[in-house]
Amino acid sequence: MTTDPRDDLFRAADLAGDLLETVRAEDHHLRTPCAEWSVLDLVGHLVAVTRRVAHIGRGGLPGDLATMASGEPAQGWGPAYRAGVAEMRTVWADDALLTRTVTHPAGPMPGGAAATVYVQEFATHAGDLAVAIGRTDLLDEELAETALADSMRFVPRDRTGFPFGDPVEVPADAPAHVRLAAWLGRG
Repeated sequence: MTTDPRDDLFRAADLAGDLLETVRAEDHHLRTPCAEWSVLDLVGHLVAVTRRVAHIGRGGLPGDLATMASGEPAQGWGPAYRAGVAEMRTVWADDALLTRTVTHPAGPMPGGAAATVYVQEFATHAGDLAVAIGRTDLLDEELAETALADSMRFVPRDRTGFPFGDPVEVPADAPAHVRLAAWLGRG
């Protein structure tokens, strides 16, 4: 785990935002590698996650906010997402947050650890979105490699109590976004 994961956190959040802004209305119904989610569901989740990351950084509980936006924001998905990322940047600019205990959905942990988990979440969902809309050319494989390495340290092979399926076998030379998705149970 990186000592200060905030650069990677914002790099992953920005990547997901860049992909989100390429989504067209006709893409909304497409299935994602998260079998239960469409592209529209994933977009709604990404917008909600930006708000949750800021909220837990301010000391809030993750259950205080929904995991999915309940409808398209008045300003549109892209602007709502970018506003959420801007709020995250403001909250997470505080260096003390890296060592302060926050309550992540997985439980209490230092802010730096929570930020690392969110790197994985944004990088994974960027990959999910890119695969669904056919834009894997926009992915950052170096960032996916970082997220995979961290994920392999904190997500055990035994997934009891984790919101992921069992790891899926893929070739060792598969792109990093594919290996990250496979580690998290996406086939």
